[in-house]
Amino acid sequence: MSKDGLCVIVTGSASGLGAATAAILAKGGARIVVNYSNSKAEAEATADLCRDAGAEVVVAQGDVARDEDCKNIVAAAAPWGRLDALINNAGIYRKLSFAEGDESLLDEVWAVNVKAPFRLIRLALPHLAKSGNGRIVNVASTDGKRYRDASVSIAYALSKQALVGLSHAARFAGWDEGVRVTALCPGATDTDLTRGLPGVASQLLSPKTLAEIVSLLLHLPNDASVAELVVNTRLESTL
Repeated sequence: MSKDGLCVIVTGSASGLGAATAAILAKGGARIVVNYSNSKAEAEATADLCRDAGAEVVVAQGDVARDEDCKNIVAAAAPWGRLDALINNAGIYRKLSFAEGDESLLDEVWAVNVKAPFRLIRLALPHLAKSGNGRIVNVASTDGKRYRDASVSIAYALSKQALVGLSHAARFAGWDEGVRVTALCPGATDTDLTRGLPGVASQLLSPKTLAEIVSLLLHLPNDASVAELVVNTRLESTL
């Protein structure tokens, strides 16, 4: 990959897929806003990996569920005078079914997995439009494409299905200005969020594999729009 100089925000990039994505993009010459909510040490470790690759990095603490924090995360790219890509990777999982769990869990998941990407997209779109080839990747899930079985949290599935819908809305909002949006829908991935969940596939996707896919999506030309990309770990008849 050439040294592209892209300016990219990666939410939830202290660990897991976010950290892998930041590192891969940094190797390609991107400038990275590393966002974290709680673990400063992990975020700094991600930032150091990016710097070791020769990338410029800004570490932006912020809870994406908070409006003011979202504003600060987008503003963190201001010193570079541009924004080329937003990776909405931050997400949470809370177990909720019709038989167990309080409805407040649904609100909690919705705030991070749906409202936060909506808020960040709205803030970032004017900057991405100026780029002429802005990119948004929303990390959804195979649970955003179907309801697999009763082991899946209703709150999580609903949020990821809503995120896929939000991705399509963003595609229309930014299309004429060259903004392209993809809902990335991976199966079970080897991250802290996934490990130990019921019903998870025995084979897990590597965060590095998905990070390479994100990099590909950012570098496709405007006439190669990928609205949805499902990457599954198991054989299913519809995915």
